[in-house]
Amino acid sequence: MTAIELKKLLKQRIEEIDDEAFLNAIKIILDSKSPSRTLNLTDEQRAEIIASQKQISNGLYTDQAQMDQEFEKWLNAR
Repeated sequence: MTAIELKKLLKQRIEEIDDEAFLNAIKIILDSKSPSRTLNLTDEQRAEIIASQKQISNGLYTDQAQMDQEFEKWLNAR
């Protein structure tokens, strides 16, 4: 079956479905394959990202190498 035939079949089958939960599940699957993936963030999530960016700008972060060293110290202290 070609891609065109498969798309036509899927469109027909979807037209027959009335189960909203099932259709939402299909939508989630299709959204995951969408070439443009836009994240819809809540106001709280946006505020967290902005706060995190400010912390990084102010040098208030630990890079992976530092975290690895801290983890090694913690493991050796046990």
